[in-house]
Amino acid sequence: MKILALTSIRSDYDLLSPLYTRLHNDIDIELKLLVGGTHNSAIHDYTIKDIHRDGFDVLLEIDSLINSDTPKSRLKSASILLLSAIDSVSAFSPDLIIYAGDREDVMIGALLGGYLSIPTLHFYGGDHASDSYIDNSIRHAVSKLSTVHFVSTAIHKARLLALKEPENRIFNIGSIALDKFKNIVPIADIKNIIAGKNIEKPAALVIFHPIKDEVMKTPDIVNDILMTLIKNGYHCFIGSPNSDPGNALIVSTLSRIAKQYSEITLYGNLPRDEFINLFSACDIIVGNSSAGLLEAASIPIPCLNVGLRQKGRDCSDNVLFVDSSTEAIQAGLNEIASTEFTLKMSRVINIYGDSHSAEKAHNLIKSINFKSLLNKPEDPLYV
Repeated sequence: MKILALTSIRSDYDLLSPLYTRLHNDIDIELKLLVGGTHNSAIHDYTIKDIHRDGFDVLLEIDSLINSDTPKSRLKSASILLLSAIDSVSAFSPDLIIYAGDREDVMIGALLGGYLSIPTLHFYGGDHASDSYIDNSIRHAVSKLSTVHFVSTAIHKARLLALKEPENRIFNIGSIALDKFKNIVPIADIKNIIAGKNIEKPAALVIFHPIKDEVMKTPDIVNDILMTLIKNGYHCFIGSPNSDPGNALIVSTLSRIAKQYSEITLYGNLPRDEFINLFSACDIIVGNSSAGLLEAASIPIPCLNVGLRQKGRDCSDNVLFVDSSTEAIQAGLNEIASTEFTLKMSRVINIYGDSHSAEKAHNLIKSINFKSLLNKPEDPLYV
């Protein structure tokens, strides 16, 4: 069986890499990766090197990312990826194309499969946030274009059923993103190693991505998050934003503030083992990253989600949503420090799975007759 996996950013690669490992080691499967987007960008630290280090076979590396920090560049980058991939994908003629998430590049995977008559498998469909961001529409549109869906929760399955996707195409396996916590190799003193000094204060992992409706306020939001955390006695470890429009404002703001405060460590992109160790060593995650909703409950640590992004998404009891004002951020930190929230954290269960999702996905991929499901004749009126 020949499988092509499409990846265009570090986040979607990490969402599926435990599965890639299982597929790569299966003698009955030939796995190749189509790699584009930020993976081949110097600004985003050439994360293609992580793919090569993990030992996966790459079918094609595409320099698709236009680094102009605008909505137009995001769409143009996707068009470059599509145009550059068509002939190579057609020549490879995989039995299955897999992709994850809700960025514009997953639409490319779905279009390649649909027009080249190749079955497709979409991971993490059926999710939804109430932030009105384009990712929601992309996710649902890709679900309608995809052959089969591996979802993370029963609610996600219910949303796909509401979109009139037949139940025989939908499989709830949990989130593969959690599997990497199961096999983590501990790195002693990871906070000190990343910071380059001894860190004795509680640690906050801060990840803030741009969103259209908050772009102009982003520098103030990031500043308020960091200043409030420092005021409350935290050392802040801060990752790079994704490539969405507005990321340059975040990068410049972080660079400026980090020069002024010893309580801030900018780490950019880290190898997966170092990031998971740092994540696990922190006392809280703050910002608007999906990692707070999907993964933090597996450690477990509290997540303070700030602003519009991620609102309305399903989450475990470790997550607290607040608006982006300084007062709201402080109130959120106060609530997380409360006895009631601490008790809630002691009982938290991750609704996204049990850290065995890659195994479930692997077994299903080998058992499903994808070719028999390729055509989608279902009439939404009668499903």
